[in-house]
Amino acid sequence: MGTKLFVGGLSWDTTEDTLRNAFAQIGAVTSAVIIMDKFSGKSRGFGFVEMATGEEAEKAVNELNGKELDGRTIVVNEAKPMQPRENRGFGGGGGGGGFGGGSRGPSRGGFQRRGGDRGGFGGGGGRDDRGGRNW
Repeated sequence: MGTKLFVGGLSWDTTEDTLRNAFAQIGAVTSAVIIMDKFSGKSRGFGFVEMATGEEAEKAVNELNGKELDGRTIVVNEAKPMQPRENRGFGGGGGGGGFGGGSRGPSRGGFQRRGGDRGGFGGGGGRDDRGGRNW
């Protein structure tokens, strides 16, 4: 077992010191971090605690998982490595939008459009489609 633990179900009032002190009763705590929302500055309700040894980490999971901290039942388990997430940025896929957007023939520049038309008035269609209404 690794030494980094995930701690979920934290109260918004829980501080890093409170978290550190709760785990220090089990063994030596290397670090304790509560994840904060970058916009509001409030706790997101979870954090990570790193214990000095794997044995202490395992003991912390066994003793603190399901226990109460600051009025909330917490979940404690081994932290898993963060999985790479899909690009959540803008772009990648969809047609043109606007007035009659969408694909108007073969793709240009090697970029393949996926997902079809994404809006506009009557957009998308074949090479002869000039947009506009279909009524």
